Amino acid sequence: MKKNGRLALLAIVVVLLVFPLTTSFQAKEKTPHFADEIAALLEHERLAGASVAVSVRDGATNELLFEHNGNMLLHPASSMKVLTAVAALTELGSDHTFKTTVFTDGKISKRVLHGNVYIKGGGDPTLMEAELNELAQEVRNKGIKKINGDIIADESRYDDVRLSQDLNWSDESFYTGAQVSALTLSPTDDYDAGTILVEVTPGKKAGQKPIVTTQPDVKAVPIINEAVTVAAEEQKSLKIEREHGKADIRITGNVPIGASATRSWVAVWEPAQYTTAVFKQALNNAGIDIKKADETIGYVPKKAVKQAERESMPLHELLVPFLKLSNNGHGEVLVKEIGYVKEGEGSWDAGLPLVAESTEQLGASGPLLLRDGSGMSHKTLVAANDLTSVLYHAQQQHWFTDFYNGLPVAGEKERLVGGTLRNRLGGIEGEVRAKTGSLTGVSSLTGYARTNDGDSYLFTIMVNNFIGESQTIRHIEDEIVLAILGESS
Repeated sequence: MKKNGRLALLAIVVVLLVFPLTTSFQAKEKTPHFADEIAALLEHERLAGASVAVSVRDGATNELLFEHNGNMLLHPASSMKVLTAVAALTELGSDHTFKTTVFTDGKISKRVLHGNVYIKGGGDPTLMEAELNELAQEVRNKGIKKINGDIIADESRYDDVRLSQDLNWSDESFYTGAQVSALTLSPTDDYDAGTILVEVTPGKKAGQKPIVTTQPDVKAVPIINEAVTVAAEEQKSLKIEREHGKADIRITGNVPIGASATRSWVAVWEPAQYTTAVFKQALNNAGIDIKKADETIGYVPKKAVKQAERESMPLHELLVPFLKLSNNGHGEVLVKEIGYVKEGEGSWDAGLPLVAESTEQLGASGPLLLRDGSGMSHKTLVAANDLTSVLYHAQQQHWFTDFYNGLPVAGEKERLVGGTLRNRLGGIEGEVRAKTGSLTGVSSLTGYARTNDGDSYLFTIMVNNFIGESQTIRHIEDEIVLAILGESS
């Protein structure tokens, strides 16, 4: 070969080494059995114009078996909760709990407290009315039958920024966008902190206002009932929504006679004030005279005396409603709690860099942009290859079983087992545990697929910028997982 020809060949080799050809699967002696099937699924017409990334790794070796735009930065939606969960386990530990504490100051004389009662929030997103009743009874058991002072809420563990910076104003009324506070309350054991459950049933006659009840039953949350009961044959057109920037929950529309009850979890205005109002009722129900007590926001003084305390479930149990039910509020609380425990500042600004740091320690190598802990942000950016890398390295951590058990299990109908995957991928040979994600124009699925033969795969699928309903997109995601398991339809 002539010298010029050898130089030209060498130049080509150098170019290929520096700029390798882009392929849809990693070079191997044997192409993965699912490579062609996934490539074909990615040609689906509903994906035209969308941004799509797929990453599949060998669960035992971390070998990248297939990738399509694996390093493209995309919005993960609620798959972001995977990163928040592993960061919380890393920084806080599986046994971390949240405490709600009651203090008093002043003096107790003849069963009368001449001072204030303080309820201090520790960030517990699982606090319910029943626990406030228990705390109130403990105060009563200390011999206090009357309070000549105020009931003061201390929510200072976290900052006073209630909503993550990218939350749409139109989400603020709903449980998915509830305000975050260190002192908050959940109406049910779904633990949607910072919300009140509103139930509307029709009146007995047309023209009457429907019947409205709340859980908890607290008068401090203003309900404006403008709805009307209509004839049975008319259509229901009920709307239950908190007005933007206000505390008022307004109910409008028509409720036909005989219609079933309509229930809605509505985000309250200022969760600490709401919680304190319910605690005041609990004190009254415990037999404590609180007629002169006002509810305010403040701080526990240094000389205050602890009278009662409630400790939440540990983090490894909290991961079940957090991941399986995709609870947004839990994600934001965990970020602020990480910031408080590690930096002494309960804020997104303090917590999110630590989530990013944990992500990097668990194998994420590319740049990423984290804006909240829940995935509600349309500005958070993560690469599919980094998500699967985190899934792999999580397996080597002492807390992995807690994380794995928290993930939704495909096809399992029990709500707190199957979670958001309970109606997907049923009847498979093997097991899929994965986190779903859904926003307008965004769908994702990331997790573990294990065959009955013992093969283990880690996968992430992210679809951004699609228009229209997401049902078909979710079907494509499921078909990709079935292909990985060797069960494609």
